[in-house]
Parts: sequence; structure tokens; C-alpha cells
Amino acid sequence: MSYNLILYYWFKSLNHSIFKFLNLSIMKTHHHIFLTAALFVIVFYDQDIGLNLGILGIVYAVLTLFKTPERNRTRTFLILFVTSILSSFAFAWFRDFPSLLAVVSSLLLLGYRSKNRKLKILFLIPVFIINSFTSIFRFFNFDSWLPKKNISGVWQKTLAFIIIPLLFISVFFGIYSVGSDHFAAVFRDYELDINIWQVLALTVLGFFIAFNYWNYTVDRLIYQKNSLLDDDFSDNDKVQKSTYSFLDLDAERTSGVISFFCLNILLIFFIITYNYEQFYEISKTPVQLSEETHERVNAVIMSIIMAVLVIMFYFKSGFNFDPKAKLMKLLARLWIILNAILVFSAALKNYEYIISYGLTYKRLGVFAFLLLALIGLALTFIKIQKKKRNVFLFNTMIWYFYGTILACSYVNWGGIITSQNMKRKDFAVNYHFEQINFSERGLLKYAEEKNDLQLKKKVLEKAEQEKSKPFLSKILYFETLKE
Repeated sequence: MSYNLILYYWFKSLNHSIFKFLNLSIMKTHHHIFLTAALFVIVFYDQDIGLNLGILGIVYAVLTLFKTPERNRTRTFLILFVTSILSSFAFAWFRDFPSLLAVVSSLLLLGYRSKNRKLKILFLIPVFIINSFTSIFRFFNFDSWLPKKNISGVWQKTLAFIIIPLLFISVFFGIYSVGSDHFAAVFRDYELDINIWQVLALTVLGFFIAFNYWNYTVDRLIYQKNSLLDDDFSDNDKVQKSTYSFLDLDAERTSGVISFFCLNILLIFFIITYNYEQFYEISKTPVQLSEETHERVNAVIMSIIMAVLVIMFYFKSGFNFDPKAKLMKLLARLWIILNAILVFSAALKNYEYIISYGLTYKRLGVFAFLLLALIGLALTFIKIQKKKRNVFLFNTMIWYFYGTILACSYVNWGGIITSQNMKRKDFAVNYHFEQINFSERGLLKYAEEKNDLQLKKKVLEKAEQEKSKPFLSKILYFETLKE
């Protein structure tokens, strides 16, 4: 009887709340928290992760759009809103790690920008970490996230008739069950068709996510330090002064010229030997070629990182505005160009490797890393040209990393790998079936062309296994596969 009464009040409150929440613009923080926490439990109960997370991501994005003040709906915010929606669709379609990363990063950036129009993106990580650890303390500060006036009848009844009694009953039921076997035995014969522990775990996790998303705080110290991440120099930074007490300005400038001159000469010789080893030495076995290619690409990427760090060391402040540092700037730009040539050499070798042995995730990943390295060099060139602070590189590169995550999640790279490798005579069917994600469409086409009934059967069985899952656990990609 008591269980039916609880359900009656819960459905009555939910029904009333749905109509109230139709006007999303008047929803308060606690409305968003309770609504999205309840939705989390509903979509994930007895389900695998799949379409449900995509739906939840879209709901979070739409609610964030309505909750955000007009002044904070900047161009960046609206772009993040679109990418959040697209990332949620991508996860519903693929349900893989890149799309999960895209959903999480997009929603975090969207929620961050909805409250902080000018706060630097680099502060997102410390804000997220601090709020995660302090959430338990902020939860009990009810005045900060619950309405200070008397709450409406729906929430008042929900809180008074359901949440508080259930909380106390659950706690004391656990205590009494441990203390008395007979007490616990009274309830063993009564089973509800519901997994209480799963509901409890989902409720805690859903509330934790919702609470930290809708009710996160930014420490005053972070606002005060926001100027430290400005791209442009202040007037004080433009003053010509030596970095270290044991080196005067002229000695430090000369040190930079000598360093960049020697590094340019060294890099020229390295490029010559690097390309000779890659393109003119005797051909090797695929395994040796693979190991050497990845080792050389790693060396190139490490070289680029060190090059950027050296430039950041010399152009961190005064030398950007030093009229006597023209030669050092010229040598630094030349070094950047030579490093870019090194990147193109590594990319060309990777392309040759792909032509010889086909596409893989790693070989595509090499192109991604080399592209990011090239972007980093271009931004370093811009930093010197436009006299930007070192932090300009971090403020800008973080968006390119984010863009890379989106590119990885929106495109079916497994399908591209399979479709391209199918054209090769040495196409490895089992490898692409077992190791390459979302290759099923290409493999079905291959099976039709080769009249391989066994392969077709294996692919369709895998697709049917995915299609048989509950609706909220489905992966939409497999729903589109047909014989």
C-alpha cells in the first residue's frame, strides 16, 4: 500500500512538473538539477550506454541554451551548442571513445561558457577538479542552490512526502537489517521488480553530474588571475630588461642569435640525413619499416615541441619589442620554416608507408599529430610576428585539440580504412572484422562482390546482436545496416 502511495505522489508530481517545465526560461538551478538527475536514472536504468547518452547530451545542451543569459550567448557559445548537439548525435550513432570524449568536452565547454563569457578556457580544468572535490560541501549549502522562499507545492510534497522519508527509511533499514536477521528476513519474501541498488547508484551519479554541471562555482582567485592568461603583453612587460641577474640584455640577445644560428645549421644537416635514411636507403621488411617510421615520427614531434619551447624561452617578454633583436627574430622564423619542412618529410614518408601497406588507425593518427605539430609551428610564427605572449599558444592550441576530437568522433574512420583497403589485393578480412570499428558496411559490400556468404553471415549476426538490444542501448549505426 505504501509503495503504491509513493508511486501515486511521484507520478502526480512528475505530471505537474512536466507542464511547469514547458517554459524552460523560468526554470531555476534546482529545477535543472532534479530534472536532469531524474532523466539520468530513467534513461540508464537496466540499459547499456548507447542512444541514452546521446539523448541526455542533447537535453543538457538545449537546457543550457535556454538557461544562458542573452549577454553570454556569444558566437563561441553558439558554436559550442551546435557541436554539443552534433557530438551527442555522433555518440548515439557510433558509441565509441572519441564520440564520448567529444560529448563530455563539448558539454563542459558549453556549460563553462554559459556562465563565463571572458574567463579563459584553460581555467576549465582546475574549475572542474575543484568543483568535483568540493561538491559534497556545496551540496549542504542549501541556500546557494535551493530557493530561499517557500518552494512550490509540487516540490514541497516531493521533498516532504518522498525524498526525506525515503532517505531516513533507507538508512535505518540498513542499520536494523545488520543488527537483526529476523528483521531482515521479514522483507526477504517481498521483492519489487526493481533493482534498488542500481537505482540508488544511478541517482547518486546522476545527481553528482547534474549538481556540478548546473551549480558549479568559480573561485574568486581564478577571476583575479584571469589576466595572467591574456594573449597580449601589458605595458610593464614591454620594458627592456634582462631575464637573469647574471646576464645583461646584450649578452642574452647575443646568446639567442648564436643559439638559433647553430640550431638552424644543425637542423639542416638533420633534415638531409633524415630524408636520406627515409627515401634512399635499402628497403626493409614491413615490421622494420613500421618501427622506424613511428620512431622517426616521434623524433620529429619531440623536435617540434623542443623548438617551440626554445622560442618561448627567448620570446617570453622584452625581446618581442627589442629593435636590436631583428636578427634573432629572423633566425627564429627560419628555424620554424625548417621544422615545417621536417614535418612535411615525415608526412610524405607516412603517406608512402600507407600506399605500400594500407591504412590503419595508427597511420591516420600520425597524420593527425603531424598536422597539430604544423599548426603549433604556424601559431609560433604568428606569436613572433604579432608579439603575443607565450600563453597565446596554449589558449589557441586547446581549440585545435578540441577540433581534432570532433573530427575523430564525427567521421567513420573505420569505414574509410575498410573501404580503401578493400581495393588492395592483400586485404585482410578478419583483421578488419575484428580490429576495425564500424567496418560492417564495407565488409557487406566486399562480401557481395566476392560472393563470400560466410563473411556476410558473420557481419549480419553481429549487426543483429546489436539490434536486439533495448531501445535506449542501441547504436544507430547498426540500425541502418541491411542485407
